[in-house]
Amino acid sequence: MFIDADLHIHSRYSKAVSKLMTFPVLAANAKLKGLGIVGTGDILNPRWEEELLKYGQKVDEGTYEIKGIKFLLTAEVEDNKRVHHLLLFPNIEAVKEMRERLERYSNDINSEGRPHLTINAAEIADLANEVGALIGPSHAFTPWTALYKEYNSVKEAYGNYKIHFLELGLSADSYMADKIKAHHKLTYLSNSDAHSPMPHRLGREFNRFEVEDATFEEIKKAILKRGGRKIILNAGLDPRLGKYHLTACSRCYTKYRLEDAKRLGWRCELCGGVIKKGVHDRILELADTDEKPKDRPPYLHLAPLAEIIAMILNKGVETKSVKRIWERLLKEFGSEIRVLVDVPIEAIAELIGNDIAKAIWAFRNEKLIVVPGGGGKYGEIKLPEEVKRAKLEDLENIEVRGEDVYYKPKQSSLLSFIKRD
Repeated sequence: MFIDADLHIHSRYSKAVSKLMTFPVLAANAKLKGLGIVGTGDILNPRWEEELLKYGQKVDEGTYEIKGIKFLLTAEVEDNKRVHHLLLFPNIEAVKEMRERLERYSNDINSEGRPHLTINAAEIADLANEVGALIGPSHAFTPWTALYKEYNSVKEAYGNYKIHFLELGLSADSYMADKIKAHHKLTYLSNSDAHSPMPHRLGREFNRFEVEDATFEEIKKAILKRGGRKIILNAGLDPRLGKYHLTACSRCYTKYRLEDAKRLGWRCELCGGVIKKGVHDRILELADTDEKPKDRPPYLHLAPLAEIIAMILNKGVETKSVKRIWERLLKEFGSEIRVLVDVPIEAIAELIGNDIAKAIWAFRNEKLIVVPGGGGKYGEIKLPEEVKRAKLEDLENIEVRGEDVYYKPKQSSLLSFIKRD
């Protein structure tokens, strides 16, 4: 069987997370999205564990069902260098054991959804290995709380302790991550890290598994590439839509080329804010191969359907008018992925009109203008004027011109070219 899974989300017990992140709401929205499996997120928090046991029915070890959606026991923790790690637990007993072991290293494990720990990556991996949990770096390339903001390799972070996957994050895809040869033996996970159950957040990145059943044990075999189980597709945002794709100011979000950011001493010339190195530039610094592993599944670039609709209506993604069209499309065609990828454009146009149909066509054919994200601000999609003006039957002949997104700093003196790290 094929099943789509989003294994990294958060509960309302984590900071800056919607109060709507409850199990009943998550289950209902996962069904609309087309997900079959969702990670619980934050399961180390005892109150979130209580809610899972209240609403969920155990159907297998480490697997609970709510309204037809399977939930696996997952959590994210932050180490002493502010690096985040994703954990998948085999059963509730392993969760309790891990919580008990971590209590001596955390002041907030019983209150915060994502606990802060006083131990390092290798020590966390050691504990995870002991309780039988799968572990890997969360959103490995983002510049604030990820592996590669602190280390130059997986080995440097985890030492000889076993990790089982690498999570790509919103600002990278498998093509980018495979530029680092040491990654070739690792399974990639593409998860949403959702802080809201809304359709443009939950499942915006997911993994398609080929397994025999929707259980932790089967997902574990797929991640470890055992018994014929495997991931057959990673799907997620075009990396340019991620918040940290390009090097940019974290205050005004002006984008800089890496050489210009270094020359300016990582201070924005326009507002004085801190410039954060983007995922694109960080991966290029670490890249050591152009080869691709033969068993790497394809990566499907997505743009959330709600954002495409919002772009055309010029409305917010959570407005009633956007949600009404989104629900109408899903009711007619079955799932968001079918609408984005498979349904004939003519059928979409017949249901809701040419404008949104042309935008979906532009998404499929990579004809949307993407304004890349950076510095903590998500990227944006725009419908080119050439597509707006074209008739539906003439779309195949459209040529779209790109835009230069980088700011060009002033060259005030020869001293400005002195290298500053």
